[in-house]
Amino acid sequence: MKICIVDNGSLKPTATLSLRKLAQQLSEASGQPVDAVSLQHAHKIPAQKLQGEPAQILVDYCRAQLQAGVREFLLIPLFFGLSRALTSFVPEQQAILEQEFGEFRLTLADTLYPLPQGDSRLAQILFEHIRQTGEAHGLPAENLVLVDHGSPAPQVTEVREKISQQLKALLGDEVELSQAVMERRQGRQYDFNGQLLEDWLREVAAGGAKSAIVSMLFLQPGRHAGEGGDIEQICASVMQEYPGFEVAITPLVGEHPLLISILLSRLEARLEAA
Repeated sequence: MKICIVDNGSLKPTATLSLRKLAQQLSEASGQPVDAVSLQHAHKIPAQKLQGEPAQILVDYCRAQLQAGVREFLLIPLFFGLSRALTSFVPEQQAILEQEFGEFRLTLADTLYPLPQGDSRLAQILFEHIRQTGEAHGLPAENLVLVDHGSPAPQVTEVREKISQQLKALLGDEVELSQAVMERRQGRQYDFNGQLLEDWLREVAAGGAKSAIVSMLFLQPGRHAGEGGDIEQICASVMQEYPGFEVAITPLVGEHPLLISILLSRLEARLEAA
């Protein structure tokens, strides 16, 4: 059996390098070999930007392993909730490969925040990141916003809602916590996603606030998150538009050591159930 930690994939080299680091840490914690595999996109990154080692995407990785005689795969999703990448894309890729190699076993471990039970450790990570960021920038714990990518799948937004509730409990009743997204589709049927981060920041700044803290419900650097990402650029733009308004961004969830504990729980639970 091959064990893989899988993300959606990004064109940013830092995302693949981050995934490999997590795979190594999970391997050390579990005593099991763990490979880093993206669902898509990452194979387009030039190998020289990845320390000479090309990124692996799921269909190519599984094909090579099937050719070598492997018939069983365990995927540890680096996803907060059950996005369509997991519920649709992964089964589609398996079906494509089974046309060529016949049936094989591909098992998905639970996501980082499986519904309905969830996992309070994610809220703890966010809480510690908010506290560290506020202290580092000398900012009060006010005008807090929890931001994620945004998804057309209601169950993914439900994950953010549940994490937000747990985070509020840690922050205390006197602290207000808002929610926002980086992307949402047009139309009232997608209002459950919430407000765009850019709109929320402008609204708060226009209301006379002096500062805000953006809590990142993102795992790794990519198009939106991390150095030079959309979130950083949006915050810089709003601060330029409203002089005297300071925005601080928390670290990514993937940078907190507690994430490996969550991933290890998912791996061990699936191995015990096998």
